[in-house]
Amino acid sequence: MRVLIVDDEKNIRESLGKYLSLEKIDSLGAESGEAALEHLAREIFDAVILDLKLPGMTGQAVLERMQQDGILSPVIMISAHGEIPDAVEALKRGAKDYLVKPFDPAELSIRLRSLIENKRRENVLEAAMRTEPRAAPAGKTMLLGESPLIKQLSDQIDKIAGSEVTVLIIGESGTGKEVTAREIHARSPARDEPFVAVNIGGIHEGLMESELFGHEKGSFTGASARKQGLFELAGRGCLFLDEIGEMPMLLQVKLLRVLQERKVRRLGGVSDIPINARIISATNQDLEVLIKEGRFREDLYYRLNVFRIALPPLRDRREDIPLLAEHFIAKHKGRARPALSQEALEKLKRYSFPGNVRELENILERALVYCGDSVIRNTDIDLHEESAAAPKGIARNVTGKAPARAGSSEAADAKPLDTLDEIEKQAIIDALLRCNGNRTRAAEALGVSRKTILNKVKQYGL
Repeated sequence: MRVLIVDDEKNIRESLGKYLSLEKIDSLGAESGEAALEHLAREIFDAVILDLKLPGMTGQAVLERMQQDGILSPVIMISAHGEIPDAVEALKRGAKDYLVKPFDPAELSIRLRSLIENKRRENVLEAAMRTEPRAAPAGKTMLLGESPLIKQLSDQIDKIAGSEVTVLIIGESGTGKEVTAREIHARSPARDEPFVAVNIGGIHEGLMESELFGHEKGSFTGASARKQGLFELAGRGCLFLDEIGEMPMLLQVKLLRVLQERKVRRLGGVSDIPINARIISATNQDLEVLIKEGRFREDLYYRLNVFRIALPPLRDRREDIPLLAEHFIAKHKGRARPALSQEALEKLKRYSFPGNVRELENILERALVYCGDSVIRNTDIDLHEESAAAPKGIARNVTGKAPARAGSSEAADAKPLDTLDEIEKQAIIDALLRCNGNRTRAAEALGVSRKTILNKVKQYGL
């Protein structure tokens, strides 16, 4: 927690600074409005204590300039008794609180902490709106399973949770990389700080730098105000970079600099901003292969891969399927949830789950639609796995069955042909499954651009 104290009286700056240090709040003093703006341009402060009457530039003018420049630190105005109307006017113009001199430092400390906590909640909400991270269950572990592999994973998390070590999580698509990152954060001393998750593959390349590092007002067309990047919004918490293998080479250079120097520079900015967030990245790609192909920087790989966690696929921990199934059924149906029959459970245990835990949830969500009573039966479990009896190379429909041959008795009773949109959608699903969710490789396999895949994924709601 760091606060800027702006007052032209040195004794006030020093006495407040000493008191706040006893409260474990770092502070920096500025003797004028001009000096305060210089500090605010170079560094992010959790709050600003701003005297209303300053020589030269007034507190009101500083507040207005902060708003023009997009500086989002909450402000507490301090004023003499006769300046209360001016302080009230400052509240209307964007200040969050005011105190009348002389005031109790303890009261200032209480109000500061309240303001800072509210601001952090706003940051988490803003980050959630921009990155759409999944909500985490409160008060209990997010790792579901009792298999030896999950217990081993839990032990690994315990070893690193208390440190600030950079972590790389690898695993197939759907194995729970974000869940694991959230679990690391939940067990860390920074658990009450923000957890900001961003999917690199889901951000347009032209917007990625602004999203991660922020931008200054006027840095490009449409930049009407200063914007904090996700590194700043994460504060002293955790920034989770999913699909790190999708990051363009130019931004890989900038990310490497951030990891080396622990500073970011906003787009269009001229000064560096210290960052304190822990960095956790994840990928379903083989980064060492990408390095050989010239698509990923080797020096960045070693910076990210300080501690490596490899997540097991669901087919390697089938004993966890009953517990996971129970969890997902409860999640989508609540207390009035149907039972899962033994035959349906056995069918799930035999399945290979190319989409892992995420696919299991999707299968059960469909089964809950299919089942019309209190039991999920074997026939309600709709799997996409190819039929072993079907001739190799014959196209399958959505249910995984080979289509009837023309002229056969089965063809006469066949359902109407799929539409072109349905065929295209299924082709994209198949390509993504075979490429473990990697959109770039799926695009290459289908002979289309990555942008086309991204647009189709959005169009079909995949």
